[in-house]
Amino acid sequence: MTTIAVLGSGRVGGSLAVALTRAGHEVTGADSTPGAAAAAARTARIIINATPGAGSLDRLVALREELRGKILVDVSNATVDGPDGLPAHLIYPGSSLAEQLQEALPETRVVKTLNTMLYPVMTAPATLTQAPTVFLSGEDPQAKQTVRELLGDLGWRTEWISDLGGIRTARATEAAILFVPHVIRSGGFAPFAISIAR
Repeated sequence: MTTIAVLGSGRVGGSLAVALTRAGHEVTGADSTPGAAAAAARTARIIINATPGAGSLDRLVALREELRGKILVDVSNATVDGPDGLPAHLIYPGSSLAEQLQEALPETRVVKTLNTMLYPVMTAPATLTQAPTVFLSGEDPQAKQTVRELLGDLGWRTEWISDLGGIRTARATEAAILFVPHVIRSGGFAPFAISIAR
């Protein structure tokens, strides 16, 4: 059992919290109430960033002390939405939210994952008709191994998990968010994920 704090109480954070609790972990959620994120992060070994990506950097830098020495699992994408509410532009072109977080929080081990799919797939990957791929980006091998085990608890098979390397590789997976609006417009809001076929 691992103590986990999920920051963000929307669909992504809520579904992850439920799934990880069912898997036997001790999960604390944090909404936007003042002090809630700090209190949740202070007692957790792993913190999951499921807050809206546009404001994630400021929110998490404010938790520098609480995040010191912890694993920060970043599942958010930092985008500017278009008129239809779907992602239109990256906030950090040529970089990524995960890189910005790691630079700003050098004593925190940032791992990027679960950001290349619609949220229902994060906790139920086997429901897709084809095998999906989930990616890992991060500098700390031990932190990535811990996150790999968490992914297993969420139903991700070992062969579906692809370690891309260091945190700079997160800029590639975060850029994949630009596929999303086009896929949704062409096929509707049905669960999907990126898959690497070999």
